[in-house]
Amino acid sequence: MTTTRDDIRNIAIIAHVDHGKTTLVDELLKQSGVFRANQEVQERVMDSNDIERERGITILSKNTAVFYKGIKINIIDTPGHADFGGEVERVLKMVNGVVLVVDAFEGTMPQTKFVLMKALALNLPVIVCINKIDRPEARPAEVIDEVLELFMDLDASDEQLDCPFIYASARDGYAMYNLEDEKKDMTPLFETIVNYIPAPTGDPDANTQVLISTIDYNEYVGRIGIGKVDNGSLKVNQEAVVVNHHDPDKLEKVRISKLYEFDGLNKVDVAEAKIGSIVAISGIADIHIGDTICAPENPVAIPFQKISEPTISMNFIVNDSPLAGQEGKYVTSRHIRDRLFRELNTDVSLRVEETDSPDSLKVSGRGELHLSVLIENMRREGYEFAVSKAEVLYKYDENGKKLEPMEIAYVDVPDEFSGAVISKLQQRKGELQNMGSIAGGYTRLEFKIPSRGLIGYRGEFMTDTKGNGIINTIFDGYEPFRGEIAYRSTGSLIAFESGESVTYGLFSAQERGTLFIGPGEKVYSGMVIGQSAKAEDIELNVCKKKHLTNTRSSSADEALTLVPPRKLSLEQALDFIDTDELLEVTPTSLRIRKRILDPTLRKRASIAKKNAMK
Repeated sequence: MTTTRDDIRNIAIIAHVDHGKTTLVDELLKQSGVFRANQEVQERVMDSNDIERERGITILSKNTAVFYKGIKINIIDTPGHADFGGEVERVLKMVNGVVLVVDAFEGTMPQTKFVLMKALALNLPVIVCINKIDRPEARPAEVIDEVLELFMDLDASDEQLDCPFIYASARDGYAMYNLEDEKKDMTPLFETIVNYIPAPTGDPDANTQVLISTIDYNEYVGRIGIGKVDNGSLKVNQEAVVVNHHDPDKLEKVRISKLYEFDGLNKVDVAEAKIGSIVAISGIADIHIGDTICAPENPVAIPFQKISEPTISMNFIVNDSPLAGQEGKYVTSRHIRDRLFRELNTDVSLRVEETDSPDSLKVSGRGELHLSVLIENMRREGYEFAVSKAEVLYKYDENGKKLEPMEIAYVDVPDEFSGAVISKLQQRKGELQNMGSIAGGYTRLEFKIPSRGLIGYRGEFMTDTKGNGIINTIFDGYEPFRGEIAYRSTGSLIAFESGESVTYGLFSAQERGTLFIGPGEKVYSGMVIGQSAKAEDIELNVCKKKHLTNTRSSSADEALTLVPPRKLSLEQALDFIDTDELLEVTPTSLRIRKRILDPTLRKRASIAKKNAMK
């Protein structure tokens, strides 16, 4: 018999990137008494990973729990960035309602639409939280209209449209039912969650059913499955079987060795978990997202939507440059292979495939950011390797016609830069679909553009808009191939010989383009040391010293002034490299190089490629 578990509420906090989800969770944790009064708490305590903290984005969904008036509220903080959409899709299966956070100035953005669409498709009740109302340029009334329009665009039912609205400033720690109310604390949000989000239901006497929606990984206990108890109960040492809706042949006998529930930021050991509880289960080595843990006498899998397919790939290659092995701790193909396959334990949107070469693996993900976060994590762990330019994954229809992934790009730019942005995106096969002005002298552009048209564009976009533009993209299915796109209009400056760069050599090289290196840096033949001002590649000798004679002294070099080099970040380097180049990644350096280091062989390959295209 189905019963309701009134002492629990399971919610996910969903929003566009940077609308304040993680800060809101911080406040709910603080005000529910999770931290001691005098405890030092870092900001955005849920963003536990270094890269999350540095970039101010959430990459992995996190579980936490707070208590309010005796009711346990399990909260899942989800990512807002499109590349991590796979995380959002899964965790919504664990909850009974969502809090949609919308910035009181920016209003509804592409990811707001994406996450809300997923929540409405699962018939989840929505509480709308208009956040950042303390911003001087906040426009809450207009934003509410935008949110209601979005609900209507997504064909929300009458019950879903009749959702409560809360105004909040997560940073200042208050929420209000109406804008005129007193600014006190988060009580209105807590009350709305408890009263509006339904309690979980299930049959406590039925056979056990737990759907695994997230995987955590720990060096000591291995994989940890996290999911909600839908029916029955789960006990330590219980015999169970693992089945999967998308894999009917899977039937694996297991024993539950350890169970945890969430309390604040900690996992607490429990002996038994009842319906509605969100639990973490360790001791099942081969557990995957989408698996259902059931009682052996009735193995019925819970349906689960397939994870979105990757759209972009790059090759991870063993570093074979002349400087290989000098800076990294893990450099062999076995190290790199083990690390990438270990990443599959927690990242379901990633694919890793073998290639013809034992020294190269093809890694596919949801976008450039998705793959660049993996590269950054690996270099911090001491790995050294090379990566190729990101390429999109094509499909073919039944008639053999080539299809490519498309994106909708929403671009907010100051009015004076809109012309430059439109022209650049049209060169990259983008179609302008909508254009309108928004507050503060900005224009909002909406483009439909092939995914490959956006590869390498973000750096250029920031330059074109003097850092004031915002670009957001969302995957929009596969469409017929749009034709070739020229990625880069300029060539590379290439080092001609190996050695150490000197001021004299760099001084004459800087007239040919923009340098990426300064004096005293190790270079090798075939390494890219800058961007050429012309379309073709130029080879230069930057290790060249001035010949000393009786009348020329070495101190005369001091009069040469170099323009400071342009130091590329990981994303900028990934954007810059061309199809015949690789990015050498080590814990301390990023070097761009030609795939073929030998100048003669490189020239031959270039001629052969031109002949093949004729």
